[in-house]
Amino acid sequence: MNKLAVISGGTKGIGQALVEKFAENGFAVATCARTGQDLERLSAMIGKKFPGTDLYTFSADLSDSAERENFIDYVVSLKRPVDVLINNTGIFKPGQIYNEPRGTLEELIGTNLYSAYHLTRGLIGGMIRRREGYIFNICSTASIVAYTNGGSYGISKFALLGMSKVLREEMKSFNIRVSAVLPGATYTASWEGTDLPPERFIKAEDVAEVIWNAYSLSPRTVVEEILIRPMAGDL
Repeated sequence: MNKLAVISGGTKGIGQALVEKFAENGFAVATCARTGQDLERLSAMIGKKFPGTDLYTFSADLSDSAERENFIDYVVSLKRPVDVLINNTGIFKPGQIYNEPRGTLEELIGTNLYSAYHLTRGLIGGMIRRREGYIFNICSTASIVAYTNGGSYGISKFALLGMSKVLREEMKSFNIRVSAVLPGATYTASWEGTDLPPERFIKAEDVAEVIWNAYSLSPRTVVEEILIRPMAGDL
């Protein structure tokens, strides 16, 4: 049986690039997204590019606690060990703490942090029992650099990096590797409408490639943090 990677938010940007990279390398993949049409498009694309891939899709908004649990239950129902978990679900909303709309913090923490926290808790048990597995949390350069238009997004990404550090320490004795991935500006839907050229951004495929390379190292080695920036610097 092929290994299974669970990748949240797999229909766009870095998430889609990750689904493609792991499918290309013979993995079965389970993923989720809010929109069923996006999942159907992804299934058709993966079926065409990588025939025979086991792609499991589930429509869920991981900022919602009930839908998170439904996705966890779905993955568990596959009755396949989870070898890799990539917490990729996230949203970006620019703003400032003192004037962003009420509820912004709750929305961004719910999507960017709680989704990773609860998905990890729901799926890590099998890794612990087998004493093997790999967890990647998709953070951001906003996890380490404060900027004036980051607002609640920066808070949520700082918190996700903190969660990654704590989880890394907790999982050492179980031989489970944990990596925080901190990409800078990446050419995804978040930047739709920008006047900047694509060359000014990181390619989503490059982020996926780096994650795959980290996974491919021997179990004796873990890359704790992966910091990736556009060649010309942050935006």
